[in-house]
Amino acid sequence: MDLLLIPRLIWELLVYLVTILPDLAPIILGLATPLALGALCGVLNERSGVVNIGIEGIMLTAAFTGYLAGFALHETIGPATALIAGVIVAIATGGLLGLLHAWLCVTVRADQIIAGTILNIGALGLTAYFNRLIITPSGQGGAGVIPSLVFGLGPIAFATLVLVGALQFLLFRSRWGLRTRAVGEHPKAADTVGINVFRQRYQNVIAGCALAGLAGAYLTLESTGSFQNGMTGGRGFIALAAMIFGRWTPIGAFGGALLFGAFTALGVIVRVRPAGGELGDLLAAIPSFWYAALPYLVTIVILAGVVGRAIPPAADGIPYEKEARA
Repeated sequence: MDLLLIPRLIWELLVYLVTILPDLAPIILGLATPLALGALCGVLNERSGVVNIGIEGIMLTAAFTGYLAGFALHETIGPATALIAGVIVAIATGGLLGLLHAWLCVTVRADQIIAGTILNIGALGLTAYFNRLIITPSGQGGAGVIPSLVFGLGPIAFATLVLVGALQFLLFRSRWGLRTRAVGEHPKAADTVGINVFRQRYQNVIAGCALAGLAGAYLTLESTGSFQNGMTGGRGFIALAAMIFGRWTPIGAFGGALLFGAFTALGVIVRVRPAGGELGDLLAAIPSFWYAALPYLVTIVILAGVVGRAIPPAADGIPYEKEARA
């Protein structure tokens, strides 16, 4: 038995990853974009005290409505304008579902886990039904794909980088960020000093879900140019894992999204640019379904190791009831 086999393979893997990094980086960023936008949705929601496990459903619904808008308008107003309209519709869809979620969680004070589950189940069923009813019988494509800018990445991917930096600054360096963190940590104290807890939570949930809608637009209008039933494939839940991994901060959540994107990209790159030697034989021998499952396995491992140590906002998931004045 070669005692140096494992150290040698590890060294070859590191060299291989460094070599393919220029090709790997755009793929990772592209795969991380919907995860990062979904994670930002979670950050905005939970920093203000509202749990949202319905990100998956919001992304899927927005992906469908954005694609449907492009599908319906591309012959009338032209492909380029239809793509813009599709993105706007997807963002608006996310915002409207955010309004629904905020109403259920903030006003009605429904169980927030159940409210998110309703969004997920409803999105999965309704998008599949309307896809079969409207899009599939037509036999026509949508508005196409948003053109790439550089490195094969489009404007939504680059806008995500700007949004991460902007939200990181605003959350910790602005009055809005201070109020957001206040209603997520101590809503009663925030209410005492004149902050409208209900309005702040409504604003953040709607804005966050609009970002999840943008993630849906990315999937159908910038990444694939098509819609398939259940195409989000658990990205909304991975986005929540990235948020927890990043400890409820925009930059940390983006780092988590990049991590999951890297494991997803690995399964792509080993087929496109296979390694040589013993490492290449080993990577090629691994069944493709293991590469497909890798991001989900990493999600489980990270959550098992991080959840116990990560501390969410103190009022996260706790409905706030304004005390009646005497």
